[in-house]
Amino acid sequence: MSLDSMTQDFDKAVNDLFDPVATWLSELVFYAVPVAGAELPLIVVWLVVAGLVFTVWFGVIQFRKFKLALQVVRGKHDDNDSPGEVNHFQALTAAVSGTVGLGNIAGVGVAVSIGGAGATFWMILCGLLGMATKFVEVTLGVKYREEHADGTVSGGPMHYLPKGLAERFGRNGKIFGSVLAGLASVMILFFGLFGGNLFQINQSYAQLSSTTGGEDSWLGSSAGALFFGVLIAALVGIVLIGGIKSIASVTSRLVPAMAIMYVLACLTVILWNVDQIPSAFADIFQGAFAPEGVAGGIIGALIIGFQRAAFSNEAGLGSAPIAHSAVKTKHPASEGLVGLLEPFIDTVIVCTMTALTIVIAKPASFTNAGEEVEGVTVTSDAFETVLPWFPNLLTVAVLLFAFSTVLTWGYYGLKAWSYLFGKSRTSETIFKIIYSVFAVAGSLLSLESLISMADAVLFMLAVFNIIGLYLLVPVVKRELNSFVAHVRGERTGTAKDTSEGSQAGTLS
Repeated sequence: MSLDSMTQDFDKAVNDLFDPVATWLSELVFYAVPVAGAELPLIVVWLVVAGLVFTVWFGVIQFRKFKLALQVVRGKHDDNDSPGEVNHFQALTAAVSGTVGLGNIAGVGVAVSIGGAGATFWMILCGLLGMATKFVEVTLGVKYREEHADGTVSGGPMHYLPKGLAERFGRNGKIFGSVLAGLASVMILFFGLFGGNLFQINQSYAQLSSTTGGEDSWLGSSAGALFFGVLIAALVGIVLIGGIKSIASVTSRLVPAMAIMYVLACLTVILWNVDQIPSAFADIFQGAFAPEGVAGGIIGALIIGFQRAAFSNEAGLGSAPIAHSAVKTKHPASEGLVGLLEPFIDTVIVCTMTALTIVIAKPASFTNAGEEVEGVTVTSDAFETVLPWFPNLLTVAVLLFAFSTVLTWGYYGLKAWSYLFGKSRTSETIFKIIYSVFAVAGSLLSLESLISMADAVLFMLAVFNIIGLYLLVPVVKRELNSFVAHVRGERTGTAKDTSEGSQAGTLS
């Protein structure tokens, strides 16, 4: 039996095993209700409402404290003797690498193709609301992180849910928080292995193979796929062994580089069609409130925009606080402010640039809104109107996006694994080996049903995590007041260590 036939048989067996479970879980998690002729997934409502509540609670913090957030990420308010492993900028790039990825390239193409140009407006709005949610969960991630004897730290929902709820509600809170933390860890671990790893490798290999001759080339063969998988697995394993410092070192270079490269490509198309910019913005705003040809009209465009933004920036899912928790700081809210920049970069900048490129270029595949097309196709076609060689550049972008995402989710998965099975060198080594082996399989398998289930599991995190965020939001407000007071003290020369949840200062 040939390697190709063995791979196909194994692929079919896995799909047959997981397809019924994936279908049931997806229907449960992404349960939708009909609204004005469109289907509204309730999980999207859950995420968007949380962003709205936290935006109001903190007085539109994403705008009021945006300048302060930029100052923090530049290191203006750093403390040299702070506990942690990486600086604010490295923590941000490590977290962004887990959200900026294929969804920004393919997912946005789907959004504007189905929801029309107007979906872009709602996508931006959802990203802005998500900034407030991200601030809350990242602040909690740093506040309740666990510092280990070797100098490393662990954070995320598996830590702030049991610790924070125990602090606020005593024994019952600890029990409830522990249950939520255990469930959250399982979800993070599962998605890390299959969605954050296997899916990324699979899609990056598919793009690389298609631009090098497809099945007719050596890379398109089973041997080529195996070589690609082993190569990526080796690179992932080497970086993972170094821990978050090694990951942050790589992502702090990769993320800015790939983001700049991608945005420059977008700007090239936009400036090439500079005379179309006014009409493109007109299409976006008109399409947001008076869409033509979009199922469900305004509601349909709104749902598609909110859905793609919520799925892209992961605000409220509890994943990003794991990376942010490794930051060097004595003030949890300082990193919370850095965290709110994440949806801004991911959704407001990268997703919007992609959407604007498509709307301006109007490639052949972007015909009538409401007709579902392959997301990456319409995005690639938009660039190809100006850059005929763009598929090659897109391949590089996809590889960089995928590799950085695999690294970040490897770190997330490791922290979830350590919480469930204990933190020891042996335990962590076992996980790193398993995770690296999965990277090899990613280039060989096409497990669509398994990926659907992994996505559903990821968004189940939102249910467990946001419950905890609502209950712990008073803690976040105290931490913000504390950091604001500290910053004011620096400016007046009277700064004191107010990092222990002091209520000094006022929320301005």
